[in-house]
Amino acid sequence: MSGCIVSKFGGSSVANAEQIEKVRLIVAENDKRRYVVVSAPGKDRNDAEKVTDHLFNIATDGQHFRARGKSIDAKESLDRVMGKFASLIAGLGIDGSDIMEGLESDLTSHISDKKRIDFFASRGEHYNAKIIARYFKKTGMAAEVMLPEDIGFIVSDRFGNAKVLPATHTNLKESLHEDLISVIPGYYGITLRGDIAVLSRGGSDLTGGEVAYAVDASCYENWTDTDGVYQVDPRIIPEASVIPQLTYKEIRLLSSKGFNVFHFDAMVSCKNKSIPINIRNTNNPSAPGTMIVSSRTPRETAVGIARMDGIAYVYIEKDMIGETIGFTKEVLDIFKDYSINTHHYPSDKDDISVIVDQQDLVGKAEELKKTLTAALTPNFLEIRYDLSLLSPVGVGMKDTPGVLAKASSALFGENINIEIVDQGPSQMSFHFGIFQKNADAGLRALYRTLLK
Repeated sequence: MSGCIVSKFGGSSVANAEQIEKVRLIVAENDKRRYVVVSAPGKDRNDAEKVTDHLFNIATDGQHFRARGKSIDAKESLDRVMGKFASLIAGLGIDGSDIMEGLESDLTSHISDKKRIDFFASRGEHYNAKIIARYFKKTGMAAEVMLPEDIGFIVSDRFGNAKVLPATHTNLKESLHEDLISVIPGYYGITLRGDIAVLSRGGSDLTGGEVAYAVDASCYENWTDTDGVYQVDPRIIPEASVIPQLTYKEIRLLSSKGFNVFHFDAMVSCKNKSIPINIRNTNNPSAPGTMIVSSRTPRETAVGIARMDGIAYVYIEKDMIGETIGFTKEVLDIFKDYSINTHHYPSDKDDISVIVDQQDLVGKAEELKKTLTAALTPNFLEIRYDLSLLSPVGVGMKDTPGVLAKASSALFGENINIEIVDQGPSQMSFHFGIFQKNADAGLRALYRTLLK
């Protein structure tokens, strides 16, 4: 099966009939594009909420939106989902009466317990794949819908965050063939008990990666609404360029610090077989996009700068921390007990800071401080809020003298104090923690110094 291409199209790429026609033209343009993974239809100008959110709302009898302060009940969500799919069918000019009947039957079915939410949430991808495959066939393309339940896309029964099981790869290799275009719904699979279970949000990326691995694809294309991965957020720095090539390690570092163009868990299988990933724009298919590869020869020092807002750090000062075996583990175990994810924990001889998302501290901060104080008896403890992490990334930074000095000088030139600095042993990234009010100016200063 080598030489084929797996093409995944995100929600914005399949949001309406006009977008789906763009998808068809892209697939038809290259006869190696044999596997098409699709998301649920995304928002367009007529939609205020995503289809998947409406599906969650139906499954929870309106609780999904009530918890977000929105007055959209389950009946209204049902009407909007039905209207969205009816609009797709009409816009594409296909016969979809059976699809609409199946959708309504599924969304009014009485499934109880936790299985209900996953089943309803999966219906966006399920029925969108049926519509797109039927449209492809109408235009003369040899296409068939390949549902996860039919091709053996087996996942664990961890509902809401299912994991792909190893048997999936063998099943897909046996079920999928290049003699036709397979249209595959992303985001969900089937458990060993035969239940529908969804992956984490954004899981269609993961479906595409698993398909690419199973069929030994020559490339995994991830089609979205951006020309690729930018050096920095182009909303803040419009002159930023698309990065032509990144390693898996670089995109993972960027993704973990605010570059949300790709579900980085989806890279794992592709990385294991050195399958390149090409992030491209459905609305600008002539743009080459960003290619993610196993290795590259850098022609630059830093390749991009990620930014993560809404950061806090817990600062603990105590004599002899550096000589106390297991102190850091004890600290991190307490954060684990409070279900608070930690990003970094830079330390010195007598102090340590634990960097977290400040949202994770909501409702927990005072109790966390009490627990840390009782367990560790620190000399001083405080929580600092409203920081941003700015993280330059690039394989070219390794063993390049002066990068950290140049970056800190750039912030000094803008009169920005660095609250936290951390660099890992790989030397492929470092992290400056600054107050969020200075983040825009700090990002521009680092861009000019390290990328411009």
